[in-house]
Order: sequence, then C-alpha cells, then structure tokens
Amino acid sequence: MTKRSAVVIGAGIGGMSAAAHLHALGCRVTICDALPHPGGKMRGVPTIAGLADAGPTVLTMVDVIADLFTLLGTRMADHIQVTRQPTVARHFWPDGSQLDLFSDPVASADAIAAFAGRDEARNFQRFRERAARLFDGFSAPVMTTPTPSVWQSAKAVLRQPRLALDMAPHQSLAQALDSAFGDARLRQLFGRYATYVGGSPFQAPALLSLIWAAEEAGVWHATGGMHGLAAALADALTRAGVDLALGRKVAQIITDNGAACGVVLEDGTQIDADLAVFNGDPKALTDGHLGQAARHAIRAAPLQNRSLSANVLAFAGTWSGPDIVHHNVFFTADPHAEFDPIAQGRSPDAATLYLCAQDRADGTKRAPGPERFEVIENAAPARGAPKAEEAAQCLTRITQGFQLFGVAFDPAPTPRDLTSPHGFQTLFPGSDGSLYGQSPHGLTAAMARPTARTKISGLYLAGGGTHPGAGVPMAALSGRHAGAAIAADLGLTWPSRKTDTPGGTWTGSATAAPSPSLLSRS
Repeated sequence: MTKRSAVVIGAGIGGMSAAAHLHALGCRVTICDALPHPGGKMRGVPTIAGLADAGPTVLTMVDVIADLFTLLGTRMADHIQVTRQPTVARHFWPDGSQLDLFSDPVASADAIAAFAGRDEARNFQRFRERAARLFDGFSAPVMTTPTPSVWQSAKAVLRQPRLALDMAPHQSLAQALDSAFGDARLRQLFGRYATYVGGSPFQAPALLSLIWAAEEAGVWHATGGMHGLAAALADALTRAGVDLALGRKVAQIITDNGAACGVVLEDGTQIDADLAVFNGDPKALTDGHLGQAARHAIRAAPLQNRSLSANVLAFAGTWSGPDIVHHNVFFTADPHAEFDPIAQGRSPDAATLYLCAQDRADGTKRAPGPERFEVIENAAPARGAPKAEEAAQCLTRITQGFQLFGVAFDPAPTPRDLTSPHGFQTLFPGSDGSLYGQSPHGLTAAMARPTARTKISGLYLAGGGTHPGAGVPMAALSGRHAGAAIAADLGLTWPSRKTDTPGGTWTGSATAAPSPSLLSRS
C-alpha cells in the first residue's frame, strides 16, 4: 500500500513533533522551513564563545520531548544529554535582596523563610499546593486534550469543587498573589510567570499560577543549549527517514476541491502531499502569507489580541557582577513601570531583566573569559515601522537596569546582538513579533486558541500559537494533537507511547500532597 505523504511547514518544535507522530503513523514526511536551521524560535546565534541561545531557555515536562525520540525508534540520551537543575532560578531586587528557588520544595521554603520570614514560608506552602492542584486538575481537560472546552473544565471543577476556589476565576494573577503573599517581592516573583505565556500579571488569569508547579517538578538543561536540543531532534528525524528541507520557504498552500494537496515553495517548486501541517503563528494564515486558499482556514478575530513580544540579546562577554546561576531574574523596583507602558504599546519605563548564563548550567563557576548570555526584556508587539533609535534606547535601558545591580559585560552587547519585536516579525511573518501567539488574558483565553483541525480538509495546525499554547513542551503537545487528529480523520492506528526516561527523574505531574517538613523547617 502506498504511504500517505505529508508536508510540514515549519521546523519548530511543534512541526518536528507533528513530523515524529506522522512518521510513527507510517506517513512519508517532508519538513520545509525558510530558516537555515531547525527549531524555529529555538535558535542559536554565533558569538566569540560559540552558539548562544536566542530563544526559549527553560525546559520543563521533559518526558514530552523524550517521547518524540521514542516515536522515532531511538532514545533522547543517544542524541543529547539533559540534566535536571537543582536551582530553578536566582532572583535579585534593587534593594540588594536575593532569593534562590529550587526544585526541592523544602529548600525553597527554607530560603523563603530566611528571605521574608516564617509566615511567608507557610504562605509559599499553601501557594505551591494550590498550584499543584490546578496543574493536576486542568492537565487532562485543557493541556493534554486535543479540543478543550469550557464544559470539560467545568466537569473537572465539579469533580474537585476546591478547584473553583483555587482558580480564583474573577481575579488576575496579580490580585490572587496579593492575597497569597504579604511580601511584595514574592508577589512580583510569582507574578512573572504570566510572562511565560506572553501575558501581564495584571491582566492574566490567576489560573496561571499553575506554571510554578511545572517548574518545581523539574527544570532541565540540554547540553549545547536549547538550539542543541532542536538540532538533536532534527538529526533523529533525518535518521528515521524524514526529509528535512531547510532554507526552503513555503509561499503557498495549494488545495484541490477544497482540500489541501501540497505546497509551492518560494522558488516555484511544488511539493504534492496528501495532507499539510502548518507550524507557525496561525495569524500568518489569515494574513495571507501562505496564499489566498488558506486565509479562511481559521477564525481571524481572536488572533488580533496579541501576546507580549521581547527584546532579546544573545552575545558573549566576560561577566562582572554578583554570583549568578543558569537562570537569573533582575527585578525592576515597580512592575507597573514595566507592564503599564507595554499595555499601551510603548517601551517599558523600566523592566525586569531575565538573564540566562548558558555556560553555568552545571552549577560551577566559570573560569575568567567570555561566556554566553541571553537577556530577555518584555516588550509590546511590533506595530508600524521600526524606529531607528529604538535599538539604542533598548540597549541603554537594559544597561542601566543592570547597573543597578553592579552588572557589566566586556565587551558590552551591541545592536547586532539584539532581536527586537520587529526582528521577530521579520523572522516569523504574520506574528507581529508576538512570541506566544494570541493573548493569554482572560479566564477562557486557553479555549480561544486554534486547535489542530482547520476548516480546510487535510490542513492541520501545530506550534506555540495553537492549543495548548506557548512553551517548548506545550508546542510539542500541539504536534501530538495534530498527529492524533490526522490519525482519527484517516483511520490510522495511533502509536502507543513508551516513555524514554532521561537522566534524573520526572513524574509527569505535580503533586498536591502536603509536605509537613516544609512548615516544621521554616
């Protein structure tokens, strides 16, 4: 029997996940991407110390990624090493205070007790238990289901009525944290998790506190960085027989009798296929970047509400400043100075700065000399034409922000090291530079994201702009959802999943069980 053929548009983690599932279904798969490297936003840029990550840096729910290698008949450990990081992140404030949080909840509670007192350690215990209940309660009806609905979420609440109180449906994340913690620094810290999915803590729903449960369950580092993980998965796909066509931009999705039947590349080459998966911002379809036939594949209205973008610096230099770890956060004194201007489409007056020290993932101190860094400053989506002075203003703002903490780099980053919202729009057309697709603001925002199926037969979606949303594991799950939809539509046998457990431990879910030792030791 002739194999069905599939073309995947985009080699981001969602596209590569969809390709792995399609391969496991017995399809002949071609992946096309305009960029010369796999990974999409999981990209590396050259520096004097080697390739530096310039996209996602935090890896959680690692079993979702390990599953993709298993589908390809191999093990992740045979392609790349991943290690669990004991320190989730180190946090700094302008007043000189500092706090480490850990994957060990007892260690985190002890650190918070020393930082803000025993009452706040107890508040943290209550917060983490609530976050774990939310994560476990909404994982099946929202994250891992292909087609979430308000009714499915309501059934989850009916089964566990306490979730109705935990999710604080009429509160923003910031409002819920006002009730959870007395210390403003802790409210600011846990509020930043809204930015993980492109939202403001003052507008995103309190439900997003569940993100902490995913981080506490394990933050992992991939040897060679996140771009190295993308390259490793691309290598596994190629070895399995998937055709990876990099630097080949798709100009048009073609249809026949209303069904997708292939693509046309920018150079005029036509690739015929039985089905197509689009791994990109869904707004690119409605904006016409993939041709007229695909413009009405999904509803355009929800896509107009965009998530945050960012100014991203990826560079190498010699560090001068306080002792840092792999993941670091340097908070601005007033979060409103960051998020209020962004909500108005302006640059922040002052911003919290995330710093990834890529070469410190093993927890050891670096020898003197240049090392690789990534700095992320939240920003509004790209609107209108870029202004010539924006890059210089951004670098000045970031430099001044770091100076408050005694931080300097030698050499200092330059405009060449910066990717702005307009830069992301150029890299990923149709995105408006938004890194997370449509806005996560509003309690039912998760239900408004496009799902795998479109109005065009044979055309499916995957990626961070598609359900279940932003983040590396979520994008990988979107590829699984696309594969499941295709299997159901074509009557194919869905492959059984065998988890390839990498080094360290990952349970697959957070735990809501109380930890008496947290309170006794705080």
